[in-house]
Amino acid sequence: MSEKTTGGLVGKVAGKAKEAVGNVTGDDKLAREGRLQDAQADQELEAKREAAEAKQREQEAQLEADRAETQREEERLRREVTEEQREEQAERDRQAAEQRAAAQAQQEQAQADAEAQRADQKAEVTEEQAERERVDAAREAADLDQQARQAEARANAIDPEDK
Repeated sequence: MSEKTTGGLVGKVAGKAKEAVGNVTGDDKLAREGRLQDAQADQELEAKREAAEAKQREQEAQLEADRAETQREEERLRREVTEEQREEQAERDRQAAEQRAAAQAQQEQAQADAEAQRADQKAEVTEEQAERERVDAAREAADLDQQARQAEARANAIDPEDK
């Protein structure tokens, strides 16, 4: 004949009470049943305590695993941000280099344009000077030609042989 006994704290109290009543009344069976119920309640309480401890350890292990995963994710994000910052810096450096190159090219073009303008001005001055020299030479030649005709006319007036 198997009796269902109440476990837990109530079962422990009931077991102690049965054991005490059995001892006082001399009912060994009742005292034995009380001790068994008390022991069973102790085992149930111990099992619940161990289950709670196991659950606590499991939760702590899960928390530690979550922390480790969070740290890995933080590190991955840090690396990602660092890489993005490097890429942004590289892009800024590239743009700055392009701007410097464009400014240098513009400066070199301005210098070349100024040099070409100076060369054009020098050529223009040289041409103007050459034109003045041609005009002066043409005047001088015209003057010499006129002087030669006048000298020939005077010579013909003095010695009219060829007439």
